[in-house]
Amino acid sequence: MNGAQSLAVARLTLRDFRCYRHLRLETDPRPVVLTGPNGAGKTNILEALSFLSPGRGLRRARIGEVTRREAGPDAPWTVAARLRRGGVEIDVGTGRDDASDRRIVRIDGRAAKSQAALGAVVNAVWLTPAMDRLFQEGAAGRRRFLDRLVYGLDGAHAGRAAAYERALRERARLLRGPRPDGAWLAALEEAMADNGVAVAAARRRVAARLTEATRGGAGTFPAADVAVEGTVEAWLDSLAPQEATARLRDVLARERRQDARTGGAGTGPHRSDLRVRHIGKGVAAESCSTGEQKALLIALVLAQARLEAAVRGSSPLLLLDEVAAHLDAERRRALFAELDAIGTQAWLTGTDGEPFAPLGAAAQYFRVEDATVTAQG
Repeated sequence: MNGAQSLAVARLTLRDFRCYRHLRLETDPRPVVLTGPNGAGKTNILEALSFLSPGRGLRRARIGEVTRREAGPDAPWTVAARLRRGGVEIDVGTGRDDASDRRIVRIDGRAAKSQAALGAVVNAVWLTPAMDRLFQEGAAGRRRFLDRLVYGLDGAHAGRAAAYERALRERARLLRGPRPDGAWLAALEEAMADNGVAVAAARRRVAARLTEATRGGAGTFPAADVAVEGTVEAWLDSLAPQEATARLRDVLARERRQDARTGGAGTGPHRSDLRVRHIGKGVAAESCSTGEQKALLIALVLAQARLEAAVRGSSPLLLLDEVAAHLDAERRRALFAELDAIGTQAWLTGTDGEPFAPLGAAAQYFRVEDATVTAQG
């Protein structure tokens, strides 16, 4: 799409990850369809792929929670992949270091300083059945969903968001003490203001681009008005970033006593929310039917893939867990056509192969049963 090169997993290797003692799966750039009964291990493969990008994966699991039970609670696990982008191959690996009990990352055989290095190599965006209530539940899940999209378009966003959260936690810890150091509090508030305004501004930019991208996407999926609602974002409507930074710094200093009582901070992008509106119906996402909410989520993910193809030169891996089962035939065909047009390697799961029949030879198929994966014709 627009001259973008397709990013694809050519080989995936798992050791002691979830239900897999060992798995070696070789694939080509076409979409990958995994079918099999519930509990067979399909979603575990998607979760493993999600660990090839920064963060805690699609289940937000802690490092010890994905170790295969039979291997013991302290056993190391690994996820490794050979990626292909155009004619270039990249080897990426991550896992649990049994010596330090930390997650380690290797890129082309060399140890990386942190997970953030993965963001320069691969980005993954996912939809899971647990996300079907994204618009109904708390703002934290929506912020994480939006930040995942921002990571794919702004490589520095993950670092800024992490720096903001670290300063937020440290400031809260100091405020709980009997005599917090004023100079250290001021330094933390400076870091929160600098990074917080940058985080808010990046979210606003991506929200605006997603709005435009959904309008230019597959007509079967709804166009969406995407916005970020929050105090800092509202300031950026009328203030330059430097002015918003100064205001947030001043507000944090002024609210120290209140924040000491309540914990955390009453103002900042950690309290912002993603708001999505179905343009065609003029209705907020949370008021739409379950089916329309699912269609809006798919529209956003497809828009993200198109944007990354245009901006980064390659689209993200799309991890779509049980996505086809809840779409009617027309929208399934539209989804598959859009995946083909974008040129992304999507990984799709389902209990039955019938919903994927329209893909035909445009996809590759694997059967998953009892943690065993078998290629199908």
